[in-house]
Amino acid sequence: MLDKLKPFGDGAAQVHYGTPEISILRPGKFVRCAVTGKPIALEDLRYWSVELQEAYVDAAAATARWKQVNARA
Repeated sequence: MLDKLKPFGDGAAQVHYGTPEISILRPGKFVRCAVTGKPIALEDLRYWSVELQEAYVDAAAATARWKQVNARA
């Protein structure tokens, strides 16, 4: 039997990362870190890039991605 009262889907959410908040485009329980691939529960999401539309598990992952994108050749 389907649980029609579930507020979130069971899988990954689709999110638009804005400033200073996010908008849920497709319900889900988590998003994936763009650097590590680890799932991040929506209630634990603290780091993201508006420009790249990516989520990060922690400040270290966000910094690593910033360095990657802004590396000078």
